[in-house]
Amino acid sequence: MQAIRQHVTVQSNGLIQVHVPELKPGTVAEVIILESAELPPPRRLADSVGKGRGAFATPEEVDTFIRKERDAWD
Repeated sequence: MQAIRQHVTVQSNGLIQVHVPELKPGTVAEVIILESAELPPPRRLADSVGKGRGAFATPEEVDTFIRKERDAWD
């Protein structure tokens, strides 16, 4: 037994076509259909700009935080 995986698009009338030329005519095959979950649209880096506002009150707090993180790596 061998498995063949293909990603196909369901046509408007619900028809799904699978083309497998390496199978001999008359071969009996089992077909299982797994519907893919819709993926959320990809996020752009620009969408993240400004999301971190309010995390630190001053630039000095940022410097202190980064310094402590770097010290923790040693």
